[in-house]
Amino acid sequence: MIRKFFSFFLLFVSIALPAQERVVDTTLDGGKKLSVGHEMSLIIASKIALPRIEPEVPEPSKWSGGTLLQLGFSQLALSSWASGGYDNIALNAYVNIYRNYAVLDDMFWENRLQIAYGFIQSFGDRYKKSDDKFIFDSKLGYRAINNFFAAATFNFRTQMTNGFTFPANKEPVLVSSPFAPAYFSLGIGMDYKPVKPLSLNFSPLTGNLVIVDKRELRTRYGNKIDQAAKIELGAQFKVDYKHQINSKLNITSTLNLFSDYLGKPANIKVHWDLLMDSKINKYFSASIRTNLIYDDEILIADKEGHMAPRIQLKEILQIGFSYTFGDFKK
Repeated sequence: MIRKFFSFFLLFVSIALPAQERVVDTTLDGGKKLSVGHEMSLIIASKIALPRIEPEVPEPSKWSGGTLLQLGFSQLALSSWASGGYDNIALNAYVNIYRNYAVLDDMFWENRLQIAYGFIQSFGDRYKKSDDKFIFDSKLGYRAINNFFAAATFNFRTQMTNGFTFPANKEPVLVSSPFAPAYFSLGIGMDYKPVKPLSLNFSPLTGNLVIVDKRELRTRYGNKIDQAAKIELGAQFKVDYKHQINSKLNITSTLNLFSDYLGKPANIKVHWDLLMDSKINKYFSASIRTNLIYDDEILIADKEGHMAPRIQLKEILQIGFSYTFGDFKK
């Protein structure tokens, strides 16, 4: 009795379900027919559509970032060399890290860290530092109108080890050390991006903090002898240009101009950094880095020892190991 009731129930359900264009094979491999119950179960199963589970597509990250590592090394060994010279080794290392955050085209937060260090060790002469910098830049902007953004900029720069000059027949003279000097800068203004590689920032309200930790170096960098920290208030104009010319050549340039309202506004302080990097293959590249600085409050001695403001220029040509991580493009 129960078996007949179950068969009629299956028949009723199969008739009630909407018909679908689906053919059900009710024969076994040997040509034998299925029982009524099995046949009804197969028909019902064929009329039930199983839900399709689609994997969720993750939202694209608002963060982007990358790292560039460069390492150049040279070594010289001499044995009974008639024209003279010293055995030496030289190394230059450079790290460029950026981490950016963007919400559509309305808001951005750009961060960049640069670390560089180089030295020459001459056996028979002194260890000499050839490069040393630690720079952190950050810029936050929100679209005001078209390609104009209300923006705040921050910059910190110093060196990591002691720096010396080496007068002839004299002991080395200390000219810099960690936080002697160190510069902090915070500016508020507008950022204009006419094209993707170029950014023009004008901050009419910019505060600088000049720190010289070592007392004997303070007057060299414009601070008074008893002044470990000095505040400057002025206007800043900054030009950032970063462009990949082709698959092998990349150019990055940063020009910073500052006028101090509290000092001599007509004496513009200049900081210009330029990096040109040419890819040789996946692991090697040729690059040139230049740094130009002019600050009328930084006093530099000439060969006769006379102290005066001077144009500072550093150039590093390097061929060596180069590798990138993340979204960094060369």
